Amino acid sequence: MAELLVIRHAQASFGADNYDRLSELGHRQSELAGAALRESGWLPDRLVTGTLTRQHETLASMGFSQPPETHAGLNEYDFHNLLSVRFEGQVPDSVRHDRKTHFRTLRDTILQWQAGGLHGAAESWRQFTDRVGAARHFATQTDARRVLAISSGGPIGQLVASCLGAPDAEMMALNLQVKNTSWTRFFFSKQGFTLHEFNATPHFSSAERAKMLTYS
Repeated sequence: MAELLVIRHAQASFGADNYDRLSELGHRQSELAGAALRESGWLPDRLVTGTLTRQHETLASMGFSQPPETHAGLNEYDFHNLLSVRFEGQVPDSVRHDRKTHFRTLRDTILQWQAGGLHGAAESWRQFTDRVGAARHFATQTDARRVLAISSGGPIGQLVASCLGAPDAEMMALNLQVKNTSWTRFFFSKQGFTLHEFNATPHFSSAERAKMLTYS
């Protein structure tokens, strides 16, 4: 069977005016992830990313220079928009700048979204799941045997939840676990799509590198 290795982008710029850029640490995380793939002998024969800057910067810093194909289905849901809709444009400072408050609030917001709330959001929950499914189809309808995709926590959580037939709410539980530059691996063929590995970070396995592990 062929492999689809989905890697979450490296650390972005949490709390900055432009979140969609890697931090200095994010570039270093990407370099380590790319080096670990090459050291293991796993070299992709197809590259796919979403359209977000942090995803493209991750791939570039991993050291894979060939131009990737892009599919917007690998992009994150627009959490800025969802929070803005929930708070009617007045998102509290603590939600925007305090990590614990942000992710606790985000979890509750996504559960509302999944249940059909947040009317007026730029994207519905069903539109999100449909585009993630389209991205999976795009990445796996190929003769390539090793497909490397750079995505984000939400789509990765949804790919895993849908593969396992889990309830919608499980997507968010998975989403919040996904580490920056972690590896989630699927096997695929014309007959099936199965999860093989979730959220692995072998490039942070040493005590020194473990300090580089981040979630946002």
